[in-house]
Amino acid sequence: MTQFVSLYEAKTRLSGLVDRAAAGEEIVIAKNGVPHARLVPIAFRGELRKPANAMRIRRIAADFDAPDPIIERLFDGNEA
Repeated sequence: MTQFVSLYEAKTRLSGLVDRAAAGEEIVIAKNGVPHARLVPIAFRGELRKPANAMRIRRIAADFDAPDPIIERLFDGNEA
């Protein structure tokens, strides 16, 4: 069943309306009681994207995001 919502309601609840449309519901957006747009699910086209692994990174070191004392000194305004 198609549900009609006002333009104001669509603006304030867009995220939820998109979720409902993605689930298969058809939603008509009306301005001053006149239908202007229809929110419908789109058909899935193709495969899900697969990462290209362009950098060929196989593992990340345990200390990858550990603080670097030289960079910390530079941010503190001290010379390296």
